Amino acid sequence: MAGSVNKVILIGRVGRDPEIKYTPGGNPVAKFSLATDETFKDRSGTQQRRTEWHNIVAWNKLAEICGEYLTKGKQIYIEGSIRSRQWEDQSGNKRTGYDIVARTMQMLGSKADSERAAAASERTSDSGSEERSAPPEPPSEGEITDDDIPF
Repeated sequence: MAGSVNKVILIGRVGRDPEIKYTPGGNPVAKFSLATDETFKDRSGTQQRRTEWHNIVAWNKLAEICGEYLTKGKQIYIEGSIRSRQWEDQSGNKRTGYDIVARTMQMLGSKADSERAAAASERTSDSGSEERSAPPEPPSEGEITDDDIPF
């Protein structure tokens, strides 16, 4: 099979309110955490729960929607891809982190949340930009580097 797939689907709760910043070129970027829980039984049969924390990054119109409608504790659906980033810590050690670059976000939970998400989706469509489920790609590697991201 030619090609490859890098697709992530997560349903979880927002861990902190999104932080919105802008690249030097003026593109909005939203960054927030998402918690997913897994329950399982250990060897002794005791129910255990493990929480995974995911760093979510959204760009452009989706970043603005996330910043306007998401708050800590809201349950959401995120679809996107994994992107690695590398940096040097204060001790000079090379570190690697992983982000989920969101392409689609849907609020789950209460009817009020769903209505707000639908209204946001309609505004995105009416503005002439692409649908919320297919936001523009983040800038290509040639246009912007990790050093340009304001986080």
